[in-house]
Amino acid sequence: MQPQLPTVNRDENGILRKVRCFALDMDGTIYLGERWIDGATDFLHKIEETGRDYVFLTNNSSKNAAVYVDKLHRMGLDVGEEKIVTSGQATIYYLKKHFPGAKVFLLGNPMLREEFTQAGIVLEDRHPDVVVTAFDTSLDYAKLCLVCDHVRAGLPYLATHPDYNCPTETGFIPDVGAIHAFIHASAFRYPDRVIGKPNGDMIDYLCTRVSAEREQIAMVGDRLYTDIAAGRNNGLKSILVLSGEASLEDARASDVKPHLIFDSVRELAALLAPCGEQAGGCDDAPF
Repeated sequence: MQPQLPTVNRDENGILRKVRCFALDMDGTIYLGERWIDGATDFLHKIEETGRDYVFLTNNSSKNAAVYVDKLHRMGLDVGEEKIVTSGQATIYYLKKHFPGAKVFLLGNPMLREEFTQAGIVLEDRHPDVVVTAFDTSLDYAKLCLVCDHVRAGLPYLATHPDYNCPTETGFIPDVGAIHAFIHASAFRYPDRVIGKPNGDMIDYLCTRVSAEREQIAMVGDRLYTDIAAGRNNGLKSILVLSGEASLEDARASDVKPHLIFDSVRELAALLAPCGEQAGGCDDAPF
């Protein structure tokens, strides 16, 4: 039987008191473009004030961690790269574990290519061992032809994440899922493995980056098929915010049900009590 949809802006079962770390989606959850979601910075401060921690967990592989740090600084928030967890980083982790020493064709922005190279991944455009596709906003026809050639040749084919669209201040733009549709139309293959949310590889990598146990982590995001499914499928709590892609009607129709729903992180912040308080504070007991 499918779980019931929770009441919006309520935590009737005391889920939040057990959360030690929030894994926060970025686009559509914390900001849109260069604009903060209303109440987002207060929410981040409230997390720290109540003795909890947070990291930003994003599927967007068009940027590396340093770019996100710079962007957040421009927006008035100073954090280090330890707060940024991306699908690009998770893909590097997966490649080192499962394809050590492999030469990689990376369909990605220059900044992601730099991150791969700095991590010791050997990039090779003409004679690779593995193909990796990312959200490449520098995409051109020559790149599309080359990646289709490699996929058509049968090489192992990985993707950083599955998202079809990326939210912006003015609407949606095509993401890597749309690129996969193009490749499939030409090379008749979808990726053999997708690393990012909602898949377990992304959450496995997340757990290497935070001090909380898996059952003490809450995934907060605006997408049912990535953020909420990531929590539901991988032992985290999942919190849907209605400030981005998914609507309440989408949540009602979906097989993927969040543990909690809030209009935005502003309403979520209002329910965070300090860790250690007897009523509503953090709880060391598992979920």
